[in-house]
Amino acid sequence: MNPPEVPFFSAAGAALGVDLGACLQAAAGSGRYILGPQVQAFEAAFARYLGVAHAVGVGNGTDALTLSLRALGVGPGQRVLTAANAGCYASAAIAQVGARALYAEIDPQDMNLAPDAVQQALQEGGVAAVILTHLYGQMADVPRIAAACRAAGVPLVEDCAQAHGAARGGRKAGAWGTLACFSFYPTKNLGALGDGGLVATSDAALAERVRMLRQYGWAGKYEVALAGGINSRLDELQAAVLLAKLPHLDAANDARRAMAARYRAALADLPLRLPPPAGQDYVAHLYVVRTPRRDALRAHLAAHGVASDVHYPLPDHRQPVRANDTDEAPSLPVTEAACAQVLSLPCCPGLTPAQMDRVIETVRVFFDGKSPC
Repeated sequence: MNPPEVPFFSAAGAALGVDLGACLQAAAGSGRYILGPQVQAFEAAFARYLGVAHAVGVGNGTDALTLSLRALGVGPGQRVLTAANAGCYASAAIAQVGARALYAEIDPQDMNLAPDAVQQALQEGGVAAVILTHLYGQMADVPRIAAACRAAGVPLVEDCAQAHGAARGGRKAGAWGTLACFSFYPTKNLGALGDGGLVATSDAALAERVRMLRQYGWAGKYEVALAGGINSRLDELQAAVLLAKLPHLDAANDARRAMAARYRAALADLPLRLPPPAGQDYVAHLYVVRTPRRDALRAHLAAHGVASDVHYPLPDHRQPVRANDTDEAPSLPVTEAACAQVLSLPCCPGLTPAQMDRVIETVRVFFDGKSPC
């Protein structure tokens, strides 16, 4: 099969203009490959970027979520509140610590957890923690949700895997919660050349627990002092790449916002639900439109050489792994409608104006048979 003429992800664009080979060569030649100076430098730089006191590199974003829950003492039988439309990553972490996922409804506009739904669940009690995903690069209403969590005495874990650099009122995603988790999967706004993750916090005690948990629970080498530890360490090669790319993140996010604004201007008159206008709280990790004709539109795009994807087609509470669940499935009509309609269009560094024209024209032809050109 020939590759699409308009790809969904551009490896060249994701490099953000950095000489990745030089980064890798320097790290490889240092003789330090695990938890060395590159990791320490990146942790410090990323903490400064976020405006928090501590950052702890780990193996991937899911481990970041899992270790955050363990650091908070969340365990078997407890309930963690989260959304069901974010790819099952939070649900996987919750299951890893033996807890149970409690799903709340999403906001129909930004498709993040709805503050009123979070408030109601917290008032009903029995919630050990909340995992709030800033989905598609759009920050959730984190001021309201963080305030509700503080009032209830429930820790808030931000899942910022898709929101690197997003900010509200000058405060970055990742600087609102008790802990914040990042993935540096290659397609993220700040991506490594493989897996990588990080936990951020301004709580020194929690940061130290995560540092111990990422390396077997060690208090010192070969001295296991904390139960639940695993081997989940950000390696030097990935840290070197991330450290070099970090200064270019804000410019890359501005380029993504410009693409999102162009899509919005060109598609606003079509029967599509588009993301909100791009502000500083949106970094356009994904440009997700909604239509009941999602599958037909996706097939049309593919037939015309335009790649697309669905993030995410199956809500967590409808996953096959829950088929034998004894708990009654929650009623989440807004969540289920979103999962049935969402479609992600190409929106990444490296996408050329001509390629964007191709996407826009192909979408318009599907709906009205006319090209804007």
